[in-house]
Amino acid sequence: MSGSTVTRSATSSLSRAARELELRRGEFDLALHLGCVRSVPDEGGGGRRVARAEIDRVRAEDGFPEALRERVKAVGTTEGAALMGVTTTRFTRLARLGLVVPVKFYVNRYRMVVWLYLAEELRQFAADEQNAPLMTGRTPEGLRDQLEEGLDLRPRNWRGRHLGFLLRQSGDPWARAAVVASLLDPVEVAEIVQDPRERAHLDSLRPGRVSRAAPESLAARIAERIATADDPDEISWLRADLAQSLSEARQDHPAPRPTPTASPVVDPAPADPPSPVPRSAAPPSPISAPHASRPRLPAADGRLTPESPRTRGLLGWLRRGKPDACPPTAL
Repeated sequence: MSGSTVTRSATSSLSRAARELELRRGEFDLALHLGCVRSVPDEGGGGRRVARAEIDRVRAEDGFPEALRERVKAVGTTEGAALMGVTTTRFTRLARLGLVVPVKFYVNRYRMVVWLYLAEELRQFAADEQNAPLMTGRTPEGLRDQLEEGLDLRPRNWRGRHLGFLLRQSGDPWARAAVVASLLDPVEVAEIVQDPRERAHLDSLRPGRVSRAAPESLAARIAERIATADDPDEISWLRADLAQSLSEARQDHPAPRPTPTASPVVDPAPADPPSPVPRSAAPPSPISAPHASRPRLPAADGRLTPESPRTRGLLGWLRRGKPDACPPTAL
């Protein structure tokens, strides 16, 4: 039995692990995100898997499965406000100020962004006496001014949290660089990674889309916009981190070169036997050959046609920022 077969027999697919841990798929994804359940790379190149020993460890924890479900419970604005004992308006202000950080989001059928928060973190925030002034009374003037200017740190804080999750799952230096690049606009990436071969390699290692909606749907475009940094300060941090990650990846090993593919050898078709020509028929004069039969030379002016492709283009800053240009959110 090969080593890869032994490894796969000692691990389970993500869907099977979710069933054995009695979690819905969304809850299981969040358990992976938070590190409640650890996954390992599939040596066969099929994504990630969960070791049998890890499943047994989680199942042996006290209070399983209720305790595990409580750790990964995510709530929206209404339920979150009730858990903290505040109004939904105050809860939204706390979230926009970055004092409570969303753990995930989705785009509903009305094309509105719905942010979700860990119930356990909200309880901890409400129980902290230092946060008592923020739970009642008027919002401090400085914070209130920022809210009036449109400050909303929810997308930026989610990106920071998501970035940390992806980096924890990435061991290869090139994969880590690809994670950072995934939060930048392609134009920003092209300015840092000027080698097309390296950009292609980073693109091949790019993490999966954050939305399960159809790739060209409006919901997918909204999710992609949220997953792309748009604040100048945040972009500056990510660009610096990408340059550092790229330097480390180059020192580890160069990006692989594309494998050249040999052109297939086509056997020439057998020539047709010459047809008998009457002795009276003379061969056509070369002057009488039509001008259209001459091969045409391709244009060589080097101009681009309209169809020609064109190149498009860390965590310490999470509490700072400016308004995000994301679509209206439903909380």
